[in-house]
Amino acid sequence: MSVINKAKEKSNYKARIKRSLRRFYAQRWLQLFAILGFVYILIFNYLPMLGIQIAFKSYKPSMGFKGMFTAPLARNYGFYHFISFLKDPNFSIVMRNTVGLSLMKLFFSFPVPILFALALNEMRHIKIKRIVQTVSYLPHFISWVIVYGILFSFLNTSNGVINSLLQSLGKEKMEFLTGKEYYYTIAVISDIWKEMGWWSIIFLAAISGIDQTQYEAAKVDGASRFRCIWSITLPNIKSTIMIVLILAIGSLIRGGMGGSNFDQSYLLGNSLNYERSVTLPYYVYEMGLAQQRFSYATAIGLFQSVISLLLVLISNYVSDKLTGSSLF
Repeated sequence: MSVINKAKEKSNYKARIKRSLRRFYAQRWLQLFAILGFVYILIFNYLPMLGIQIAFKSYKPSMGFKGMFTAPLARNYGFYHFISFLKDPNFSIVMRNTVGLSLMKLFFSFPVPILFALALNEMRHIKIKRIVQTVSYLPHFISWVIVYGILFSFLNTSNGVINSLLQSLGKEKMEFLTGKEYYYTIAVISDIWKEMGWWSIIFLAAISGIDQTQYEAAKVDGASRFRCIWSITLPNIKSTIMIVLILAIGSLIRGGMGGSNFDQSYLLGNSLNYERSVTLPYYVYEMGLAQQRFSYATAIGLFQSVISLLLVLISNYVSDKLTGSSLF
């Protein structure tokens, strides 16, 4: 019996292999696209992880690619660069700006797409609704370089639109782009303008999946629009809101939902507002590419990644316990 069972299992296994191959061939073009995506992720997301090890080594650019594996271990059992970062005079400034700016973006940027999606959903004129929606998410496709050009044309001291208007009213010009007291405000507002429409698409998709009979029943009971939003729309998209919030918290160090901390620090930052504009992603660039301290920059980058991972795990756990919605 055992011999017969083994023979059956072997034939079944071969049949499953043949069916899988036939399915693969029937979907060969779709599989090709999937393989290309896998190769892209492998090359640009996983292979670079080999370089993480230089965070624990005394690596120099002159060592080349092999140096990643042959470079000697750094002092303090490989944790020298991490300890150096914690003792860095700029550590408190970098972390203050990163956490402060990211929390401001999360606090102000996160509710705006939800409110915008709710407002769009309540619009009854379909053509106007589509135009507003299209115009709102187009800025997402504009690079931060172009956004900076727009901001410069409005805010520069010499001939910016706002300063020209202030001057015509007899007011003094304001140093928007160089004054450190304005950096957070400009960064948050520009981030909201750029990403608001894009993230609202997710919430609009969630709203469109709500059973319309709930609204019809509420109208029969005499519920107002605001009551429908509060009692039907928001509870139905709660899980979507929590998942997006978890993702936003996970990318908090990079700048929240837009992930814009580096771009804004690089483009809007200068020597006059450095105390407010330098953030952790930009500091990694500054130490790594500008000063050629690759091991030190990798250690800072790994520190950033560990914090982001912890934030995702904690926010996911809290969300699961409080609302029952989680990523995993």
